[in-house]
Amino acid sequence: MRWRAPASIHTRLTLWYTSVLLITLLVTSGFSYWLLSLALAQDVDRALLGLAEVIREAVAAGHATSEALAESESRDQFVQVVDAGGTPAYLSRGLKDQTLPLSAFAREGARGGRPTLETVQVGRRHLRLVTLPVVRDGRPSALVQVAVSLSHSRRALARYAETLVILIPLGLGLAALGGALVARKALKPVDEMSRTARRITAEHLGRRLELRGTGDELDRLAETLNEMLARLEGAFAEMRRFSADAAHELRTPLTALKGGLEVALRAARSPKEYREVLIARLEEVDRLIQLAEDLLIVGRSGAELGARAPVDLEQLALEALDIGARLAQPRGVTVRMEVGDPVTVIGDAAALQRAVRNLVENAVKYTPAGGLVEVNVDARDASGVLSVRDTGPGIAPADVDRVFEPFVRLDAARDRESGGAGLGLSIARSIVTAHGGTLTLETALGRGSRFTICLPAAG
Repeated sequence: MRWRAPASIHTRLTLWYTSVLLITLLVTSGFSYWLLSLALAQDVDRALLGLAEVIREAVAAGHATSEALAESESRDQFVQVVDAGGTPAYLSRGLKDQTLPLSAFAREGARGGRPTLETVQVGRRHLRLVTLPVVRDGRPSALVQVAVSLSHSRRALARYAETLVILIPLGLGLAALGGALVARKALKPVDEMSRTARRITAEHLGRRLELRGTGDELDRLAETLNEMLARLEGAFAEMRRFSADAAHELRTPLTALKGGLEVALRAARSPKEYREVLIARLEEVDRLIQLAEDLLIVGRSGAELGARAPVDLEQLALEALDIGARLAQPRGVTVRMEVGDPVTVIGDAAALQRAVRNLVENAVKYTPAGGLVEVNVDARDASGVLSVRDTGPGIAPADVDRVFEPFVRLDAARDRESGGAGLGLSIARSIVTAHGGTLTLETALGRGSRFTICLPAAG
């Protein structure tokens, strides 16, 4: 069966904390055990060397007797003196006729006048043994061997190991309990945020997560989530407004279409009259189709671009100018174009043409008779610039940002007459933004407006 990690962060934090602590305790305990064993061995070696030096001096001075050597022994200490040939001259009573081993390593050390330390086994006892030479006339005449049982050191190490075996699980359990309590307290604000977030729905986006005022990571997370909720609330409000405005815009042509058809069906009519009715209603259908396309573009918050290719801004301006001239002629508005340096941009020619056409049509609609609409094309700082200027009434400063919002009409009566839905500028900005450019507005009341498209120039 495959092991699966716990889903709770609280549980995972506790397990990680406990695991790290267990590894730390094991490493620390092992190191401390090694240090203790090293310290005990050094203490034993120092004590052995001290006692062996005393006995060697007594033997060298000829003051050593069996009684004197016996007095220097304890229950766990053993002394052996051997002559140069290795024959024992004295044995401790505790050895019970067993001799301490004299290894080749000890003999070699004795010939060099050096003490040697070894761990040996005599019977069932493990002993630490030191061998010192007694030097007369520059030659070792005897060897003094002193041994001590390692049972005390090993019992001390065993007791320490038993203590560690008891304390490590106990400390680990207490630490795990403390870690679980700390993790629960630390994650309590997260649980509260989660419960609050569950209560936030599309109908109650005004609720916010509570800040504790600590300025820590959880507070910063709550601030980030609150900012996200504020953006969502704005987006939902915009979506509701967009849906309501779209329904309103669709209802008008649909109502007109239905009314015309109902009037046509109230009485029998000639084929010519039916044809006239159908032609009139076809215009409403075209308007509906255009409105639906505009809604799709605005609803996607950007234009659906086709294949990108080099586009000459002057050619775009000429095509839009031709359409604008046809609209301007019956209104008595003059349309003209000025071109500076030629410039080419990379983009979807059809989408860009629609954006420029919307600006030109908008300028012609809002320019009174005898006014002027001017289209300018130029290159500026590695960018292509296309501007549309009119001599219309201008726009109030408070409405500068609103004109780019969907369904906004600053002169609703005039726009209804022209069949507009207030989507032209919104679509133009979305197309320009999708090309990595900007659409800005400069205006003043009574002095007209200038819409400027700035696009990155081609390589």
